[in-house]
Amino acid sequence: MSTEPAKSPEPTEPTEPTDKNRVTAAAILPLVGGPDNIVSIAHCMTRLRIALRDRSLVQDEALKALPAVLGVVEDDTYQIVLGPGAVARVTPEFEALVEEGRSAVPAAATPAPASPHPVTADELASQGAALKEAQKARNATPFKLMLRRIANIFVPLIPALIGCGIIAGLNGLLMNLGWLPGVVPALAAIASGFMSLIAVFVGYNTAKEFGGTPILGGAVAAIIVFPGVAKITAFGTELRPGQGGVLGALAAALLAVYVEKRCRRLVPEALDVLVTPTLTVLISGLVTLFGLMFLAGEASAAIGAFADGLLSTGGAFAGLVLGGLFLPLVMLGLHQALIPIHTTLIEQSGHTVLLPILAMAGAGQVGAAIAVHCRLPRNGSLRATIKSALPAGFLGIGEPLIYGVSLPLGRPFVTACVGGAAGGAFVGLFHQLGIAFGSTAIGPSGWALFPLLDGTSNPGVTVAIYAGGLLTGYLVGFAATYFFGFTSQMLTDLNTDPDPDPAAPPPTGPTGPADPAGPADPAKAPALT
Repeated sequence: MSTEPAKSPEPTEPTEPTDKNRVTAAAILPLVGGPDNIVSIAHCMTRLRIALRDRSLVQDEALKALPAVLGVVEDDTYQIVLGPGAVARVTPEFEALVEEGRSAVPAAATPAPASPHPVTADELASQGAALKEAQKARNATPFKLMLRRIANIFVPLIPALIGCGIIAGLNGLLMNLGWLPGVVPALAAIASGFMSLIAVFVGYNTAKEFGGTPILGGAVAAIIVFPGVAKITAFGTELRPGQGGVLGALAAALLAVYVEKRCRRLVPEALDVLVTPTLTVLISGLVTLFGLMFLAGEASAAIGAFADGLLSTGGAFAGLVLGGLFLPLVMLGLHQALIPIHTTLIEQSGHTVLLPILAMAGAGQVGAAIAVHCRLPRNGSLRATIKSALPAGFLGIGEPLIYGVSLPLGRPFVTACVGGAAGGAFVGLFHQLGIAFGSTAIGPSGWALFPLLDGTSNPGVTVAIYAGGLLTGYLVGFAATYFFGFTSQMLTDLNTDPDPDPAAPPPTGPTGPADPAGPADPAKAPALT
């Protein structure tokens, strides 16, 4: 990625934006086809998600050249990686510019301006785009599409999980130190309030995602956390408030959506406003109380027992497998199945023991990228891409490094997974030794996970073990990539600068002067091996 600042296209309004977030939004908008090409706008923790009318109008390479853009990912929506914090500030400005553009008098149609910057690492970028497109097609199976929809239920909850998780960690620190005893109960209430009602939010989002009335999904899920369920007996045992947790809420809301849709088809329109909500809540509520809460409670307990048993007995081996295979799971789209599991573990014990181990996969990517930077001293374009993406990689945002560097190169992706496996084994070993810990929220990774760590041991020990896992992932990912990540042919093809400084003399070496244009023939680009 070019390190030179990107120039924004000519503004259509006489007043040029001055706020940096608005400048970023103004630079992105014409590169995705302008206001009329935008169908919908949303954002998650790190990405601006845009539904497009015409995908061909998007200028991918120009977007990647913008300093504020960490990468792009194409999935069910077009996703522009801006990073945590930045995306929440840029999205409102982007939405405002889209609305302004739609209300303005349309100008004569002119082609969008080309990026003033040379394309960086274009051979790798084109390979990465082709890989993403092929993977997207392979991931469009009914099962994976269902996993994606389930993930859409939980992703909007991540900001609250992060905020409450950090407050819970701060509260625990104050309790251990004996500081501010009058503030501790207040922080406990703030940190626990959301978690005590998370089932309601899951029910609301489930009904919304699957086409039902969101408030009815929330109403049915609220039954699960109502204290009065303690007076009800199901399957020979008394129910507990919260039994079944988020899994029960998910199942209850799905049932509510089904009942509501059936009622809409069968109930006369004149009675729909009274009968449909009543039958939806009544039928779904009874099934929840006398079936789903018990079954979901058993499933939740089994998930917790399995996770604890896996790490307490499997230890290093379990960590090695989890850390090494997480990125392939991401490529297959199967990682979304872990989101309800993480949320269930957080609801049960206050933290998920799986996330710190899975975070080691990102550490392997960082180590591999640094090794690529060292092994290709003449490829200034690729080295610039790595340098611009590494800060995000250290914070756990791995898309720019994965799709821009390691995956299109092939071997470095495999050796990065080796680094992730080593870091996972390191953390898993300490779980086996009795020093168990996890993350109080999902979403952050890398260094951003430090404030969310929680466990049974001293906080300093927990932080030290997690830091040791990251360091192990960095070092092993670097060593594996440096020594085994390239064939001699890959080094010959890649160790030239496709974007040299025109004022600089041509580099010389054992292979002679470097070709400033790089491998022009796509067939000569390094293949996946």
